[in-house]
Amino acid sequence: MPRLGVLGTMVWDRIEARDGSVQVAEEWGGIAYALAAAAAARPEGWEIVPIVKVGSDLGEQAFHYLRTLPGVDVEPGVRLVPEPNNRVDLRYHDLERRCERLRGGVPPWTGEELAPIVRELDALYVNFISGFEMGLDTAIALRAAYRGPLYADLHSIFLGIESTGLRVPRPLPRWADWLRCFDFVQVNEEELALLSTAWSDPWRFAADVVGPDLRVLFVTMGSDGACYVAAGGVRAAPLPVLREERVVSPEVVISRKVDPPEGPIVGDPTGCGDVWGATCFCTLLGGGSLDDAVRAAVRAAAINVRHRGVTGLHARLRGRLDA
Repeated sequence: MPRLGVLGTMVWDRIEARDGSVQVAEEWGGIAYALAAAAAARPEGWEIVPIVKVGSDLGEQAFHYLRTLPGVDVEPGVRLVPEPNNRVDLRYHDLERRCERLRGGVPPWTGEELAPIVRELDALYVNFISGFEMGLDTAIALRAAYRGPLYADLHSIFLGIESTGLRVPRPLPRWADWLRCFDFVQVNEEELALLSTAWSDPWRFAADVVGPDLRVLFVTMGSDGACYVAAGGVRAAPLPVLREERVVSPEVVISRKVDPPEGPIVGDPTGCGDVWGATCFCTLLGGGSLDDAVRAAVRAAAINVRHRGVTGLHARLRGRLDA
């Protein structure tokens, strides 16, 4: 049975002003959204392996949630740690802008901890939910040792942290080294702008950075859909294959924009990027083309907007609840 590792952080969210609501919601967030999407979108016969560290203060609740997801093997990659679990206060200013304040925090993974887990995986999805899931040295070692396809949503490594816990955007130190660690990288428009400050055009930057190491750069654009920029030679169904078998034509770059299936949707945007990325990668693993993967990801993110919270999300993404 092929196995997809999903590495990230379980976060207990406290959410204010979501969808204009005056009520405060508290629930699981973070990698829980990506795991729900992976459970729904996984190719037939694939199993999902969460790779998460959970604070002992929320360990029982985390295991309970993870065991509600179909096709998920909790045992190999979930570790209880004595540190308090990550908790985030989210306050929405509008549908797509929010501020975050972090409390607590589990320690990052080391290469020695990851090695025996990833050895048994056929593909690995990494989502920087906290931004502290692993350091660059560990990511470089992972790239060198792991031969399966690697997908990363870089999201929170673009966020610094102030003394109050407030997360603030920042340029990414050693961004070129980070990009070389993964075959597929996902960013949003604001993160692309932070990466491309030395370029006059962020899309020129995207075309310049794809190649033999970073094969595809996905850019999510909120209610405007998403784009991808890919190195030439990426096959219509590129996964799963060993890295040495991939053929790249650096002089050729392919780009596409995929519009959402409908106009802007009013609802809950929490977790949309996580649902987007997990759905995109699972579609590729199932043999879908880049266009197929982006369309499926855009559709799944739209469904997530209409579904408040993560509970029952995997069922709704599979179409078992009224969309």
